[in-house]
Amino acid sequence: MVSGERQAVSGERRAVSGEGSGGPAPAPRKRADARRNEATLLDAAAAAFVESGVDVPVRAIAARADVGVGTIYRHFPTRADLIVAVYRHQVEACAEAGPVLLADSATPHEALGRWMGMFVDFLVTKHGLAEVLRSDDAAFRTLHAYFIDRLVPVCGQLLEAAAAAGEIRPGQDPLELMRGVGNLCVGAGSEPRYNPRHLVGLLIAGLRD
Repeated sequence: MVSGERQAVSGERRAVSGEGSGGPAPAPRKRADARRNEATLLDAAAAAFVESGVDVPVRAIAARADVGVGTIYRHFPTRADLIVAVYRHQVEACAEAGPVLLADSATPHEALGRWMGMFVDFLVTKHGLAEVLRSDDAAFRTLHAYFIDRLVPVCGQLLEAAAAAGEIRPGQDPLELMRGVGNLCVGAGSEPRYNPRHLVGLLIAGLRD
């Protein structure tokens, strides 16, 4: 981002935060609106990453979200900030879906299968993310641990529920299962005839007791 853009974004930040104005703190409703707006930006960025990879121009993301480029930079000053935010946003969505699916599905095994479908979608749409995560940028160093810390317990909860219902063999390791699913997703974007969802479905079916 050029210096002119940075100055403009800096001005926007001061205007939004009320810095130097002595204005009151933002009301809860405004904070909620800000969170929704940020979520909209992240959803737009995620969709753009799916189509064009993580190197998609910021202006394309802004156009998809129907906001100005300065708005993107105000929320996410660097591309690394944006990528990390999208990644964490989608990890959270996947983590939060586990208990919901467990409550809404007819059986725990069905919930496990549906959640694994979401997990596969999460993995196969990360065009270019693997290369980014191997970079030396400090912003990416904690992402893998965050991914493990948030998603492995959710997978474990689903496995335990299915085992308690007598649907699958007990003692399944959630990290082992997720790594296996991850390996099945490797190369999914480079071979049109390869459908990892089909193989993952067979794997989950094979857990049945």
